[in-house]
Amino acid sequence: MAEITLYAPYFARPEPEVRRDLESFSALLRKWNAVQNLVSRETETALWERHIVDSIQILPLLRPTDERILDIGSGGGLPAIPLAIALKGGPARFQLVEPIGKKVAFLRQAIRDLGLAAAVHAGRSDTLDSRETRFDVITSRALAALPELLGLIHPFFGPETRAILHKGRDYARELEESRLAWDFDVILTNSATETGAVLLQVSKLRRKTS
Repeated sequence: MAEITLYAPYFARPEPEVRRDLESFSALLRKWNAVQNLVSRETETALWERHIVDSIQILPLLRPTDERILDIGSGGGLPAIPLAIALKGGPARFQLVEPIGKKVAFLRQAIRDLGLAAAVHAGRSDTLDSRETRFDVITSRALAALPELLGLIHPFFGPETRAILHKGRDYARELEESRLAWDFDVILTNSATETGAVLLQVSKLRRKTS
């Protein structure tokens, strides 16, 4: 589990404290996963690399001013909970969006047990009031294909908002399809945990007008 040391410069508190809380979250996730489909059973044996490190690799991409973070389709709390653990004690605040009640219960227990600066909206993203709410960063992992996902996150975009999205090896096709309906700037960063996968940094998201 030494690989999280690479991200320690971005933690808001000492690495041993972050590691302890990540291990506690991992144990809780395994416990709930025995009866809930929070993560794939095939990946549970590689939980640390496939899910924990995969989540916190976002840390170097965050700006010092990124304090309001929205996670859409939170499911098992990835990437939001590991990020909230790493940034605990700092100014970052997380809003998680999840419509499935049993997953909401898991997320709320994890947040409560670990004392995280996070809240859960129990519902779909279109039931979260976006009229006065803009976020610095929006995250989402394994929720939907990019063209659909951009439609879900667009209401929460302000001028300085960025989305940091996990995407697999088919990301180039998804980007091409997204360009049919959306204009946006994008920066690609290779995934640290999966060959061929990327993190997409999407900014200046707007619907095409013609």
